[in-house]
Amino acid sequence: MAQIKAAGRHTTRASETAVPAIVFDRVGVRYGRGSDAAHALIDFNLRVAPGETVALLGPSGSGKSTALGALAGFVRPSSGAVRLDGRDITDLPPAKRGIGVVLQSYALFPHMRVADNVAFGLRAQRVPRAQIADRVTEVLEMVGMAGYGKRLPRELSGGQQQRVAIARALAIRPRVLLLDEPLAALDAQLRQSMLAELQQLKESLPDTAMLYVTHDQSEALALADRIVVMNNARLMDVDTAENLWRRPPTSFTAAFLGGANLIPCTVGRVIGTSALVTVSHKTVSAEAPQPAAGRIDWAPGTEALLCIRPHALRVVSLGERDALRATVNAVVWRGAVTRLVLAITSMPDQLIEIDVPGHARFQVGSEVGVRIPEPAGVLVQAGS
Repeated sequence: MAQIKAAGRHTTRASETAVPAIVFDRVGVRYGRGSDAAHALIDFNLRVAPGETVALLGPSGSGKSTALGALAGFVRPSSGAVRLDGRDITDLPPAKRGIGVVLQSYALFPHMRVADNVAFGLRAQRVPRAQIADRVTEVLEMVGMAGYGKRLPRELSGGQQQRVAIARALAIRPRVLLLDEPLAALDAQLRQSMLAELQQLKESLPDTAMLYVTHDQSEALALADRIVVMNNARLMDVDTAENLWRRPPTSFTAAFLGGANLIPCTVGRVIGTSALVTVSHKTVSAEAPQPAAGRIDWAPGTEALLCIRPHALRVVSLGERDALRATVNAVVWRGAVTRLVLAITSMPDQLIEIDVPGHARFQVGSEVGVRIPEPAGVLVQAGS
């Protein structure tokens, strides 16, 4: 399969530039008025540096595509402002923003050949014909589609159509590239291949800011310098992928990004960033970062949630000391691991998930022991 050609290494970070490429300043989008108004985006604030890739991650209806639409000019903000390279573009028509957009549906013109699709934006900008031909050749080669210029979209595979859509977006040399669920329409194998190619594309565009909308955490983790987690039209959390994974600020982010177990616990003694917590009458140590909502510390007696990833818990014999007793509710083989869904006997309605290496065989309804590691995980504020 052809690959996107990389040129140079992507090293830009948000702190390395004074003028952000993208600014959302308290942007709100609502439909309707009064008590019947529906809010699609609420008080959205974000800065993206040149060369930075930021993923907007969240479930359907969380507001991520609305935010992208407000930047592209497809959606008119009800409040706030959108700026590009320091210039207010809130009221600027989409065609005058100079932004490249790649959509899930590809949005290729079916009656136009590949070269004409790629050239569409250049012609709208009245670029001289000779320059258009050179630029079309350049970007088609960049995305591994050299030699396909005379084909129609219907003669291409889904992955090839997506590459053409990317080439069209890049043809105008945008300072900002927006990608809205670009891999969602592809099958699993092709999605992984295209994800690798998008990583190469990112490396080849060191000065281009990219905003990537997805509901798939694996895409966000693979591509983004930072991840914005969204829910119910609001920005919930924003940080590097590693920080959000290791120390999620809210229970929503912990559950959505990586499917963490969130086990109720009570905070005991705290020393620095370490805490002793009680889980079902058992005391374990845990990391205690500063929680969300501005709380200064974890006071003794605080009810919290212990965030533990499924791979960190261990299934042990029932007789092992300090093991929690649990009942197997479901067994799902996932190839490299077997996912167990367990109900903790001493904590009614509390389900946890554990990944056991290989094709492990457990009987639904059987009882097992569960050992919590030391340190047990990271504390997350309850109700966040």
